[in-house]
Amino acid sequence: MRATAGASIREVTEDSPAFKAGVKAGWQLETINHVSVPDILAYRRELEKGEVELTVSDPETGKQLSFEVSWEDPGLEFEEVIFDGIRLCANKCEFCYVHQMPKGFRKSLYIMDDDFRTSFLYGSFVTLTNLTEAEINRILDEHLSPLYVSVHTMNQDLRHDMMKWWRLKVKDQKATQIRDMLKRLEAIDLYTQMVLLPGRNDGDYLTESLEALATYPNVLAVAAVPVGLTEHRVNLPDLKPYTPKEAKDVIRRVHAFQEKMLAERGTRFVFLSDEFYIAAGEPIPEDDYYEGYQMLENGVGMVRDFLSSGLPALPKELSQPRRVLLASGKLFAPILEKAVAPLKTIQGLELEVRMLKNRTFGEATTVTGLLAGRDFLTQIEPGEADLLLVSPNVLRFGTEELLDGRTLSDLRRDLKMDVQVGGTNLAELAETIISGVGGQYLPQFGYSTHAVKEGSG
Repeated sequence: MRATAGASIREVTEDSPAFKAGVKAGWQLETINHVSVPDILAYRRELEKGEVELTVSDPETGKQLSFEVSWEDPGLEFEEVIFDGIRLCANKCEFCYVHQMPKGFRKSLYIMDDDFRTSFLYGSFVTLTNLTEAEINRILDEHLSPLYVSVHTMNQDLRHDMMKWWRLKVKDQKATQIRDMLKRLEAIDLYTQMVLLPGRNDGDYLTESLEALATYPNVLAVAAVPVGLTEHRVNLPDLKPYTPKEAKDVIRRVHAFQEKMLAERGTRFVFLSDEFYIAAGEPIPEDDYYEGYQMLENGVGMVRDFLSSGLPALPKELSQPRRVLLASGKLFAPILEKAVAPLKTIQGLELEVRMLKNRTFGEATTVTGLLAGRDFLTQIEPGEADLLLVSPNVLRFGTEELLDGRTLSDLRRDLKMDVQVGGTNLAELAETIISGVGGQYLPQFGYSTHAVKEGSG
């Protein structure tokens, strides 16, 4: 199944071949060299041929026109990078985050993306269970590497059960065989993830899966993350978050395997998301542990990456007194409180870390990146501070929009205070607190938590 898209033209570069041909924003790309292209990757591949003819159409009038380019960019920007519709997930995973979403958000947040093209372009995790033979060949022929793959477990029976393939009418069971698929894609670099469920695919299953994954040279790394849960699990299995004891067992097993991998591969190979260390009450590893933060977007090392910048030199007092609120989710609030404690010695600065409960997804959701606008509006009083600083990870990528569609401008208006993005690390946050002026920081990832991606595998 695919989510409808289309090669809709968002912008036409001035003085480009398309502009000179009369192409307008809102028109549709029909063909290149008389062949329809399914996505931006195929579009670029056709352009690499040098001499190309493009046919576009005006959807309002049905008018078509064609123009040629010779070894130059046509000047077209598209609304989406996938033209023929995103390939949707066919799995029925018991831990899928999309199935736990409350109602009322924009439609795009309910799309269960399982498309290998968005995996290559954006690093989204896919299960590989819906690939056709033609798509496998395309990945290999065009060397779409690296890909990001949700494995969850290398025990095939358990994987089938967790992803509920037995509920579906599967024509080709070969597509669900993860070991065979990893072998088939041996020319493609793979970053993998395992969403761990207590008592389900951890314990001995976790150890066995890591041992199996390490036998594939093309598997570069594994991220292990805990299942993300909300309070909107209707007609879904009863799942529990990790207890400190259970989290400690995962850490013990992974650290033991890391020692083995360091000796054999020269890399730790498997990395745990920060939630495991916080849940277990154990310290976050140091900077070099994360080997360049290759799984940062999956919540692996985000805390250490934030803290590693350290604090800048602090003034003794502010030129203008101000009260500043730092909004955070439950998971990160104690860490943030400790990190900014030295700033509370600055005269004229009243600083508070405000831990917000997630009233959108429920209190079981503790990561900052899943706070919505309503969570700020219901737990902060209008005018109670001069400045509210929010994490860049609560914003949609490249925008000032929060999960529920509210914007920073909406928060400024309704809370009757300045609202800024604090920064992507501790040093930037401190400088914003001291200056009172938010930086022009775009979110690193947008809704930065692995939980959002669990809907796609």
